[in-house]
Amino acid sequence: MLSFIRSCTVFGIDGMLVEVEVDVVHGLPIFSTVGLPDGAVRESRERVRAAIKNCGYDFPQEKITVNLAPADIRKEGTGFDLPIAIGILAAAGLFNNRELSSFCVVGELSLDGRIRRVNGVLPMVLAAAEAGIKAIIIPAENAAEASIAAAGIKVYPAAYLPEVVEFLLGMAEIAPLEPYRLDDLRQSRQCEVDFSDVRGQAHVKRALEIAACGGHNILMKGPPGSGKTMLARRLATILPAMSFDEIIETTKIYSISGRHHGVQVFRPFRAPHHTISDAGLIGGGNTPRPGEVSMAHNGVLFLDELPEFKKHVLEVLRQPLEDESVTIARANMTLTFPARFVLVVAMNPCPCGFLGDTRNSCSCNPAQIQRYESRISGPLLDRIDMHLEVPVVPIEDMRGTRTGEPSVVIKERVDRAREIQKSRFTAHNRIYFNSQMGPKEIERHCSLDPPSLSLLERGVKKLGLSARAYHRILKIARTIADMDGAEKISSANIAEAIQYRRFDRKPPAS
Repeated sequence: MLSFIRSCTVFGIDGMLVEVEVDVVHGLPIFSTVGLPDGAVRESRERVRAAIKNCGYDFPQEKITVNLAPADIRKEGTGFDLPIAIGILAAAGLFNNRELSSFCVVGELSLDGRIRRVNGVLPMVLAAAEAGIKAIIIPAENAAEASIAAAGIKVYPAAYLPEVVEFLLGMAEIAPLEPYRLDDLRQSRQCEVDFSDVRGQAHVKRALEIAACGGHNILMKGPPGSGKTMLARRLATILPAMSFDEIIETTKIYSISGRHHGVQVFRPFRAPHHTISDAGLIGGGNTPRPGEVSMAHNGVLFLDELPEFKKHVLEVLRQPLEDESVTIARANMTLTFPARFVLVVAMNPCPCGFLGDTRNSCSCNPAQIQRYESRISGPLLDRIDMHLEVPVVPIEDMRGTRTGEPSVVIKERVDRAREIQKSRFTAHNRIYFNSQMGPKEIERHCSLDPPSLSLLERGVKKLGLSARAYHRILKIARTIADMDGAEKISSANIAEAIQYRRFDRKPPAS
């Protein structure tokens, strides 16, 4: 007997429907799976056989063939266990195909029939809803992430194989998920860090506010203990709240990566260790998976101790910084992962860390300092919008009782500046804030009067900046003007923007 049931898999960050066809015929008791299954899918026959038997159902002692269509796309993961088990029971006559026609089924089976969580449930639910499927059965452990898509499809969370069988037979009920109320979810989670914790460093906080308003990348350079990491960790707290589309996109990435944190309502902050590989940072593998740059999508990527990263690892950042995406090609597939993030990097001024520190003397010679700084290439530095010196905080500021502005107050100003940019770029596709502007948008929205243009030209010549840096100064100045609510960029805006492009060494040639 032949049965059909729909399931789903993940391709990149999107779900893709798969038809599970099960054929049970007289013959030797052989269980074969076809349709380009990987090792985990092939092993499902043992999990399915044991789960069916241990739940008290008869396992057919006949020839069983499972086909996963379309057969030309590789199938991965353990999410086909449950649909294969249901297909076998249907082919054995427990229920008919009509009862299965309106459902999509996903889940891994334990040997005792428990349904385990699988990766990528959210994109699977979205793909099923887009295909017009009315209901999907998922593992109960994946309910949190799937609930965000429950408005367009009935999502039934199940914990055991018998529970699914009785539900499909109409003998039991499974309550469908209620859609998450995002506002309630945001209120139920509190940020652990706040800008009010930071003492002093007013100019650094100003620069971080500009970075948040325009989506600009920033480099902080200063001695150990000056607060670089502390400041970077608080940048995500002043970024605008994520839109529903951004929440969906970010949660999909976390879902397929196996990092199950429920619905991602807050902007992510990722801080990989400097020993990370290029595949860990960008993504990769035989079947590519997202790296840290994609995990930081719509949020902040923080690279502490920048010169300690391997040079070839840092160089792979060039493409995502320009394109806001990562394309990974393999022999049988090419996948693109989103990677739109604010890059924050931090470094010491020298190997010992105390160059320019008024309290400690530096023990490094010029050759050591040159070797240390040369670990970061000029082309990468050129792609970082703002370069900032972070001095040690005076002890007087540390022992004072006065606290700085809380994140919520700074965020209100950021929101106002982002609203100006949102209205400016309404007619543009894929441009949401100033740092994303191309040459045409810069020409249209960053016009200068003669004094401002003369100031910019003198600054670029004196600092020896590239054409890319010239455009980035204009973008930063446009953001500063937006923060002031000004329609035109002034000379003061240009002067402040040039300050953030100053760096105490000339980048080496690429």
